[in-house]
Amino acid sequence: MRIILAIVIGTLYGAALYMMLRRHIVKLIIGLALLSHAANLLIFTAGSLGGLARGRPPIIGAEGWRLVGRYADPVPQALILTAIVISFGVLAFALVLLHRTHQSLGTDDLDQMRRTEE
Repeated sequence: MRIILAIVIGTLYGAALYMMLRRHIVKLIIGLALLSHAANLLIFTAGSLGGLARGRPPIIGAEGWRLVGRYADPVPQALILTAIVISFGVLAFALVLLHRTHQSLGTDDLDQMRRTEE
């Protein structure tokens, strides 16, 4: 399972970088979304190195001072949830910025946008 997730994460990072290097700003925004998904999967995979466990909260019982067996780590889940909210805000801002830029310039090509500065 870790091999498959590593391949998926690598593919998402590669596709995101490819899309972000394109000339059109719409492809740049799609690449930004793919990059955030890849980062979320990377955090999820790194947080589950001990193995995934369903329904086992990380609560220390009366028998000792440490957790016994497999348990679900809540920190990667909280980090991913925070990253999802932040990436949604960044993507919403980028879409509004794209819409406003397209209204004022009439293009989504980055090279043509650079020519308007001259």
